[in-house]
Amino acid sequence: MTDLTWVVPMPVVVPLFAAGLALAMYRRPNAQRVISVVALSTVLLASVTLLVVVDDGPLVIDVGGWAAPVGIDLVADRLSALMLTISSAVTLCVLLYSLAQGNEDDEESAPISIFHPTYLVLAAGVADAFLSGDLFNIYVGFEILLAASFVLLTLGGTGERIRAGTIYVVVALLSSVLFLVALAMIYAACGTVNLAQLALRLPEIDPGVRLVLQVLLLLAFAIKAAIFPLSAWLPDSYPTAPAPVTAVFAGLLTKVGVYAIIRTQTLLFPDGRLDDVLMWLALATMVVGILGAVAQDDIKRLLSFTLVSHIGYMVFGIALATDAGWTAAIYYVAHHITVQTALFLVVGLVERAGGSTSLTKLGGLAKLAPVLAILFFVPAMNLAGIPPLSGFLGKVGLLQAGVAVGTPLAYVLVVGSVVTSLLTLYALVKAWNKAFWQTPPVERPPVRLPFGMVGPAAALVAVGLMLTLAAGPLYAYTERAAVALTEKTPYIDAVLPDGQRGKGVSATFDEDDVAGAEPSTQHGTVEGGHG
Repeated sequence: MTDLTWVVPMPVVVPLFAAGLALAMYRRPNAQRVISVVALSTVLLASVTLLVVVDDGPLVIDVGGWAAPVGIDLVADRLSALMLTISSAVTLCVLLYSLAQGNEDDEESAPISIFHPTYLVLAAGVADAFLSGDLFNIYVGFEILLAASFVLLTLGGTGERIRAGTIYVVVALLSSVLFLVALAMIYAACGTVNLAQLALRLPEIDPGVRLVLQVLLLLAFAIKAAIFPLSAWLPDSYPTAPAPVTAVFAGLLTKVGVYAIIRTQTLLFPDGRLDDVLMWLALATMVVGILGAVAQDDIKRLLSFTLVSHIGYMVFGIALATDAGWTAAIYYVAHHITVQTALFLVVGLVERAGGSTSLTKLGGLAKLAPVLAILFFVPAMNLAGIPPLSGFLGKVGLLQAGVAVGTPLAYVLVVGSVVTSLLTLYALVKAWNKAFWQTPPVERPPVRLPFGMVGPAAALVAVGLMLTLAAGPLYAYTERAAVALTEKTPYIDAVLPDGQRGKGVSATFDEDDVAGAEPSTQHGTVEGGHG
């Protein structure tokens, strides 16, 4: 197993290297396309490899040869490997979709030279956030995401996109400031930002201080994850971007925030002091989000509100703080990434075929493009939780976990989840009926949809169906991931120095310090490399 540690940094290093290469090839669009496809295909292969290998235990690599607790580690465990695999598949499909769209539109003014390096940097930022074993490096991953996503969101330079991008970047910067303040306070209190070492030291500090640190981190991550009431920015920002950009944002960026909450809640704050607060936030996110979706007449905004609403399901699983809750939440994250991305890609095809995303201007698309009607209907029903699709299985897991907890608040969440699911079904059926079934206000001629765009969208729809077909093994995998998260020991033992990886401590650190005693105020050179 240890001889495959070199695979761990590949999802970060390969896209960054490819981004530089693509930027150097800015005068050769075809070369940029090849570089991007090859890089993200390599990342997908590496992610699948990690998904299989880390089932036997986490893999750790020390950046620059400086081992924990002095250096920064990249850690691949079941949770991060699963998130990497799903996100890699999504980013590759969205890239192929965008390439076909660019070829079809044949817009010479399209900022191709900017898009490819930026998109690759975005992929690297996502991977860095998932793999980082260091809280400050997670912050770096978020900042990489912010820089890249702002460029992608404003591609084309229209006034609407610039306005939406400005709102997005201001909100993201506010989240980053909160995160940075939390990091400074954590380092002041514990003398480290290494996640494994924090897991040992945080229980030893004052409970009041620990609660303040937890609240600050949750606020920062809640903004990024679009948890109510910190979600108002999302429906105004995402719909203005091009379809591929909106799709990858909807699928991945909020889930990075959810991942950070899962990682920190299980590893750093397992005492559950804010679980009831998270339950109320989950309920509000589900209900307010879906009520917003029901009120929409634009299909992009409708899907943006359903995105917010279904973040509430993930927070519900997190707030339960049980193995069953974590298992269902992780499974639901994997499901939602694929289904939500597929829906936004299909909506891009709807806009191409119908000339608009306004439900009052669409109609009759089932006759003009029957394949498109199926491609929308399947993930829509999956998102609504129609059995036996993966959305249904994830929701049933969450409901069972809530009933098992058995508190009055948990039952309120169970009822709220069912109501939200029914309203999701109503909103999506309404959208499908208006776009595909009703008589169009203006007759439109048949439109040929490019296979290069239909293919990646269909592939993501198929991935959503595969999550249903492979639900047994996948759910068992997420259960093992959840158990490892709650145990914490496998992660800590893999990251902190041991006999197999070398001491990895500075000359002035002693073994008691590594085990979680008060940190030394001096720093020296590293003794021993990574094994």
